[in-house]
Amino acid sequence: MENKKNYQKILQNTIENIKNTGNKPTLLLHVCCGPCLTIPLKQLKEYFDITLFFNNSNIYPKEEYDRRLNELKHYLNESNNNDIPLIVKDYVGDDFLKIIELYKDLKEGYERCRVCFKTRLNEGFEYAFNHGFNYFGTVMTISRYKNAQDINKIGEKLEAKYPTTKWLYADFKKNNGYENSLVICHDYNLYFQEYCGCKFSYLKYLEKHK
Repeated sequence: MENKKNYQKILQNTIENIKNTGNKPTLLLHVCCGPCLTIPLKQLKEYFDITLFFNNSNIYPKEEYDRRLNELKHYLNESNNNDIPLIVKDYVGDDFLKIIELYKDLKEGYERCRVCFKTRLNEGFEYAFNHGFNYFGTVMTISRYKNAQDINKIGEKLEAKYPTTKWLYADFKKNNGYENSLVICHDYNLYFQEYCGCKFSYLKYLEKHK
């Protein structure tokens, strides 16, 4: 059995190395919603020059996408972080649905999710590389429902395609990250979504709440 890596420890080592240099590298940080940004932003903002990248055409329906984006903007404003640049990639829900539809019958957490991660992270890495960012990473590992091993392995493989941009290894749910994020969500009265995002996770959610 393959040993699991402690990606949060790798992040801590990365931060220690950055502190020793005295420089603040640029980071393009993929963000999917306000709640998932809470702890990552708290841990990273002192050490990185952050730009947020909202690239989430997986979210269904469009009204839910808009709600999560607006809630993210609300959180940035209320937490006095509205000076952080936010790039919003065009929503192409129908195109994204075609990419994952082949895997619609699989349970959440399997190949459909990995294809979803890879598609969005590749687009983010490409943007980071083309715009000269030192690092690219994602907040998604804060979720207890998302496999940090899968996400980081995908990031590691993609890094080979974009040699001047490093993948930021992390597992933000570690050290009570998820639980601490819930406290911040409560303090800011953030909308906390009840399904991951795609049409098929949405349909499963509806089935459970009939």
